[in-house]
Amino acid sequence: MRSHKLGKDGEAFALEFLAREGYEIIEANYRCKTGEIDLVAQDHGVVCFIEVKSRQEDGWDAFEAVDRRKQRKIRQVALYYLLDKFHTEDVVARFDVLGVRLTREGAFEAELLKDAFGI
Repeated sequence: MRSHKLGKDGEAFALEFLAREGYEIIEANYRCKTGEIDLVAQDHGVVCFIEVKSRQEDGWDAFEAVDRRKQRKIRQVALYYLLDKFHTEDVVARFDVLGVRLTREGAFEAELLKDAFGI
């Protein structure tokens, strides 16, 4: 599967998975001048900034793809989002990473890492 299609299909699966886990999706693919966040959701009153990494079964480790540089970028976008939408940065928030894997059988699986890195 091509990486763009894998990414889009993985994000669609991620929305379903997170809804089953009790997340309330607020926004998908939030873009601003500093970058993009895949998903913004609420989980028991906590605003969650979620990076979705999709891979094929024999591909790279999804969690390793969110390196320090990517974390820094996500933090910048999250701060912009909080100021834009809440008009404050004083909001309980966390950063989650959702690894989505396409198996050889063509089914998606997910692994959620809550509070993957600090603010």
